[in-house]
Amino acid sequence: MSSKNDRASPRILIIGIGNSFRTDDGAGIAAARRVRDRVPSGVTVIEATGEGAALLAAWREAEKVILMDAVQSGSPPGTLLRLDLLAQKIPRSFVRCSSHAFSVAEAIELARALNRFPPRLIFYGIEGKNFEAGEGLSSEVERALGSLVEQVLEEVRERGGVAPPRAGIPRRAADLE
Repeated sequence: MSSKNDRASPRILIIGIGNSFRTDDGAGIAAARRVRDRVPSGVTVIEATGEGAALLAAWREAEKVILMDAVQSGSPPGTLLRLDLLAQKIPRSFVRCSSHAFSVAEAIELARALNRFPPRLIFYGIEGKNFEAGEGLSSEVERALGSLVEQVLEEVRERGGVAPPRAGIPRRAADLE
């Protein structure tokens, strides 16, 4: 796990999840690297593999957490999805080919069951195309990263509140259907 700063209890924590050696599974990591130098002080950006216990520990003291990860929902590659995880669940089908041993969806549902959620928890998914071994993102995911980064930065600018998604980003999994 790498971090922008070492504050013990960040007000806002952004977590890019994935594996850069499994093509589009590295989208969350790539987004974190692009966001890192553009956030104000007091915002911590880390990269994570998505291992459940590590996620729970990472967000333990944060007031607002923004997760970014590749998903597989059946939508066209590069499609962005935003979920407010206090009100919605991540469909398990999104991570069925996840390289995470204990999937992000399972970690989130465990946190929900244990009442270990931060006060605000937002998930951004980016539809992947290729999850096989290799480096680099598909062209569709690469093109969508800029929009993902801008939407996450908008969330950060809102500070205490939850920014509405930009046009074209579904708010819920049901909006993808």
